[in-house]
Amino acid sequence: MAATEDIAIMRLDVDDAAAGLILSTEARWNQNEADWRFFLSSGIVFGVRDNAGRLVATAALLPYSAGNAWISMVLVTESWRRRGIATKLVDACLAMARQMKLTSWLDATPAGTTVYGPLGFMPTLELHRLRLTNSGSSSAASSLQVCDPAAFAARDRRTIGFARDALLAEFAGRPGSRMVSNGAAMALVRDGRTARHIGPLFASGSDDALALVRDIAQSEQGALILDAVHSHAEFVSGLTDAGWNIERPFQRMRFGSAVVASAELPFAVAGPEFG
Repeated sequence: MAATEDIAIMRLDVDDAAAGLILSTEARWNQNEADWRFFLSSGIVFGVRDNAGRLVATAALLPYSAGNAWISMVLVTESWRRRGIATKLVDACLAMARQMKLTSWLDATPAGTTVYGPLGFMPTLELHRLRLTNSGSSSAASSLQVCDPAAFAARDRRTIGFARDALLAEFAGRPGSRMVSNGAAMALVRDGRTARHIGPLFASGSDDALALVRDIAQSEQGALILDAVHSHAEFVSGLTDAGWNIERPFQRMRFGSAVVASAELPFAVAGPEFG
């Protein structure tokens, strides 16, 4: 293999969705092809190919509003790891963000923090990925209501500090996606590769958030995952008491000064790849 400094970084397009899915599947991540298509059509995705043209590494920059962007999908296939490729790809994302005058955010795995910290990313909040292996039956009685998309988007803006209407509309338009509410609590449920994902999830308190998750679980079949905000300790402990298992932590990090402020924290986020 060529030295790392000789590796060519290129822009990818929507035709690379299937190849990207191979990389995230190798890493046992939950993204499906629809996620990759969104990144490739709405974001800026960099990649590295081997001499045979096979995609071996990626990193994505997803611009949002108000001068913000998310960096994610930093993936390197096993045989090409530990050669500085991930750092080089993240540098490409940061250079593009600087060119577009964007503040960059990401949600890092513990291993990822060792890459992003030296680049200048600063920690903000902590997340926990939780999984429920055996959920309920889709035929179970439920008090869930259909959530108004405009109300959901407004709540999302309050919690993250900027608008992500295009992302939420794309999620809501996918087959099998649901925006649901129970009283003042609301959440989006969508398909993933191995499990249905709950998030973002908003509520006025832990009891309301837990009640909504319980109703969603009872109305779903198969595995569920969510990415809970660590500081909502009663919510996280309530989930583990109900049979959810903590899989891994994530550390939210920011490169540059904050340009927005959130009015409240969500109970669960859209996912480490989307923020």
